[in-house]
Amino acid sequence: MAKKTDAAESGKGLDFEQSMKRLETIVEELETGELSLEDSISRYEEGIGLSRKLTQVLDESEKRIERLVEQNDATPSTEPMELSTSREAPEGDRLF
Repeated sequence: MAKKTDAAESGKGLDFEQSMKRLETIVEELETGELSLEDSISRYEEGIGLSRKLTQVLDESEKRIERLVEQNDATPSTEPMELSTSREAPEGDRLF
């Protein structure tokens, strides 16, 4: 297998979608069991780095989400969305 560039291995320079795709590829490679121990460890380390980067991006995005609410006078406005400690939205806030 060809050696990956340092940027690809560390996840730097990849956008969210590219990072997700790379992480999926790493998982598939590890699941095959065909990599050497050294390559497996290298992919695992790369995957952990990507996972942390993706989690950080999602956490930052979550903080930016606002909820559209209707005021008493029926005019719409936005307010910061209440974030629960779990990843699941409260019953009344579910989209589907």
